[in-house]
Amino acid sequence: MQWRSILVGLVVLRLSLSCMLWLAFGLGPSWGFNFHLGFNLHKLDLLFREEKETEPRDNSWSYLSFFDGNKDEYVRRYSSFPDTLKAKMKDMAKEMFYFGYDNYMKYAFPEDELNPIDCEGRGPDVQNPSNININDVLGNYSLTLIDTLDTLLVLGNVSEFQRAVKLVIDTVSFDKDSTVQVFEANIRILGSLISAHILLTDPKHPFGNVGFEGYDNELLHLAHDLAVRLLPAFENTSTGIPYPRVNLKNGVPPDSVNETCTAGAGSLLVEFGILSRLIGDSTFEWVARRAVRALWNLRSNETGLLGNVVNIQTGQWVGKQSGLGAGMDSFYEYLLKSYILFGEKEDYRMFTAAYESIQNHMRRGRESCNEGEGDPPLYVNVNMFSGEIMNTWIDSLQAFFPGLQVLNGDVDDAICLHAFYYAIWKRFGALPERYNWQLQAPDVLFYPLRPELVESTYLLYQATKNPFYLHVGMDILQSLEKNAKVRCGYATLHHVVDKSKEDRMESFFLSETCKYLYLLFDEDNPLHKSDNKYIFTTEGHVVPIDKRFREKQWNDDFPCEEGALTEREPVNQPAPRNISNCNRIPEERRYTLPLKSIYMRQIDHMVGVF
Repeated sequence: MQWRSILVGLVVLRLSLSCMLWLAFGLGPSWGFNFHLGFNLHKLDLLFREEKETEPRDNSWSYLSFFDGNKDEYVRRYSSFPDTLKAKMKDMAKEMFYFGYDNYMKYAFPEDELNPIDCEGRGPDVQNPSNININDVLGNYSLTLIDTLDTLLVLGNVSEFQRAVKLVIDTVSFDKDSTVQVFEANIRILGSLISAHILLTDPKHPFGNVGFEGYDNELLHLAHDLAVRLLPAFENTSTGIPYPRVNLKNGVPPDSVNETCTAGAGSLLVEFGILSRLIGDSTFEWVARRAVRALWNLRSNETGLLGNVVNIQTGQWVGKQSGLGAGMDSFYEYLLKSYILFGEKEDYRMFTAAYESIQNHMRRGRESCNEGEGDPPLYVNVNMFSGEIMNTWIDSLQAFFPGLQVLNGDVDDAICLHAFYYAIWKRFGALPERYNWQLQAPDVLFYPLRPELVESTYLLYQATKNPFYLHVGMDILQSLEKNAKVRCGYATLHHVVDKSKEDRMESFFLSETCKYLYLLFDEDNPLHKSDNKYIFTTEGHVVPIDKRFREKQWNDDFPCEEGALTEREPVNQPAPRNISNCNRIPEERRYTLPLKSIYMRQIDHMVGVF
């Protein structure tokens, strides 16, 4: 028996040693990517591998077992979500939407936005045309009403949807002396009009009989009229890349700048492409696709990356930063979504090449999200030509990327990146516009109620059905109620630390943030029960994946060799299979946590949650 006592003593000694080493070395911050833990979690697990192999399987363990079951705070908090609580959160999300929407209709309509603190409407800043923060978005065309049309259907309010459609038909005109950003008018207005028209007229839509007598395709006609008014942006440009702004009555302003961002010029293809295929006119898809090809051909020969700002006349990169956030985000998103909608293999080849370049040059941290040692994966801003880090901040728009990774089947990486942004939310109760991962502090402090983190949360829940993401949604809902709710709506946070506010409620709060929160908790929503498949535009508008969008009534006007495809890309690359990649996630993580507790704790410490 003496040898057994000695063996037990050695095991206890190893246990004690492992705990001390884990506490000393396992969780220290090293976000600079220059210092790595010399003896961390993965290596500690290796200490016990020999013992695991020699002991009977039923009695084997590793240091990770410290965080199993009731012993671990993360499992206790996140591993279940009662149906009663889910119903409560669904009602809370609905009430949030209607508090903003009803007050917009009461105090602001027909103006573009609601000032939720003063309970007044807001339109373009006509006294200061250079105020592009306002004037790029607000065009004096009842923006918030149009942007929220399909959200009303998602919430099941057919009667209000029909009333809103009739208001748009009766009151909205685009014959306005308003200079707006092409990108914003496209995603917020054009996309919503097309989505609402399809849902009104598509006999296969999941929301029941939402059409009404006398509807004569007016929303489609309005969409066509707006798109025609945006077309001058594509004229008189040497590269085919559009001007960033147009005047809806007079075309491109004479003092317009020749610089535009990659996302702004390269994220028009979904809306323009659907419009072309609905009306049988190739013009809109042609100009949008030509812009994408032009940008793609300007990518770096060394890295395959694009910059964030380009001169539309010379094709020279003015901004050489390559990242996943502002100025770049929806360019990648629409390469994949265009392929899903239209089936053009060219779009998928561009996306896969771009995704490979992103992984090779922007991704830092350990190789695997949920295994191994080192810093958790993070995507950083780099120089498009060298791949070297340009700064140590990321912005809140990048939080969309986990959702895109879900669509691409890369669920494991999506889980890790999402956990990083959720940790920032837990610390501040919001996402600062820019967060410095080196300093563990915000660089730009405001939060305009953006939807990107909610969108990725919703898509990850749909992919994994892990209750962790319901808890994330509940945290976001409660933070918005606590920190952003004011007299007549929800206000932009001017400062995520002291929670001071700005008197603005952007239309995407109702169009996207509230919509994704509601869908997260509404398991029985018709969108989830329908036999037909849907995707969301970058503004959160619902569009069906329909075979009619894969049929063109015209021949291509120019061959691919003049466009995007070059010898650097294999032309015989197979198209993606239409299957789910969710089975790549180990079974045990579908029922406990999507990310192991040790890695969640590591991310929380590195963001400063504890």
